[in-house]
Amino acid sequence: MATQRRGGVVLATLFTAACMAILIWLGLWQLERKAWKENLIAVVSSRVERPAEPLPPRSDWGRLTAEANEYTRVTFPAEFLDGEEAYAYTAGSSLRADVQGQGFWVFAPARLTGGSVVLVNRGFVPTDRKLPASRSDGTPRGSVDIVGYLRWPETRGMVTPKDDPANNVWYARDPKAMAETHKWALAAPFYIDQEGPVPPGGLPKPGKLDVKMPNNHWQYALTWFGLAASLAGVYIAWLLARRRKRDVFDHIER
Repeated sequence: MATQRRGGVVLATLFTAACMAILIWLGLWQLERKAWKENLIAVVSSRVERPAEPLPPRSDWGRLTAEANEYTRVTFPAEFLDGEEAYAYTAGSSLRADVQGQGFWVFAPARLTGGSVVLVNRGFVPTDRKLPASRSDGTPRGSVDIVGYLRWPETRGMVTPKDDPANNVWYARDPKAMAETHKWALAAPFYIDQEGPVPPGGLPKPGKLDVKMPNNHWQYALTWFGLAASLAGVYIAWLLARRRKRDVFDHIER
């Protein structure tokens, strides 16, 4: 009987120790994520607040990366290809406080001086203003001096709906997929989030990015550490109760 009791304690101790190790590791990982997120917010905030710099020449595009260059503010002259658009669905934006509710980002190819084509997210339109005919005064003609931000394709999540190329609707901001469907000869690994100018009529609605990334990793870390502490408390309470029960049995046997 004593051997069985000791075996039960050993198994419970090993199980508790393993669970606590996992919970503490998760808490420490969240603290690392907290430091990473704080650094990311600082870097991105710095980039979007800098004065716009000339768009790098095509010869440099292959050396640009999301880690080093995303959100860099740039300016360049370009001419939008007439009648060419694609629509990325959005339910609101964490980087644009002025964009609330459902609608679409209007993506359009723009030809640079020299002939290269980049894709520009011209801005937001509500669902009832998706089609160009509903906002014809917002279609620019000729060269436009664009100010915007370098952005890289959006990562598709597990719950991201499948794109609907037949209706020209996309659920992930994927310039390559849009270009393949529309036969746009894009060369850039990035697209541009347009900040300005605002077109006549106001739509599509471009705008300045406002970096307000959520940073809840401290709360998450406290949750994991709290669970580890709770588990330790449960284990200690179980040991004490087991010891009291053993003392009662030992007294009866005597």
